[in-house]
Amino acid sequence: MNTKIEEIDGCLVAVLDGELDTAAAAEVEAALKPLYENNEKDIVMDCTTLEYIASSGLRILLAILKKVKASGHRMVLKNVNEDIMSVFKMTGFVELFEFEQA
Repeated sequence: MNTKIEEIDGCLVAVLDGELDTAAAAEVEAALKPLYENNEKDIVMDCTTLEYIASSGLRILLAILKKVKASGHRMVLKNVNEDIMSVFKMTGFVELFEFEQA
């Protein structure tokens, strides 16, 4: 699993590439730490190349979402594929997150 964070158009954009499974969760959580510490910008999670997400990955995204909302900002999941979207639907998380397609 690869992650990259960059600032684009005043937002923090995190690119999630690969499989966000239980084995990768701790590494991904550490890589996304700047998003937890963000109090000033909206966040875009670019899921274009995200192939799989486990419950541990959902937990990471939910923790970031709570922090972002508490600071009055938005978090958008962008380009989520059908398989991953079905996981969000099955867990009810589809109601919590904001999604965009390119």
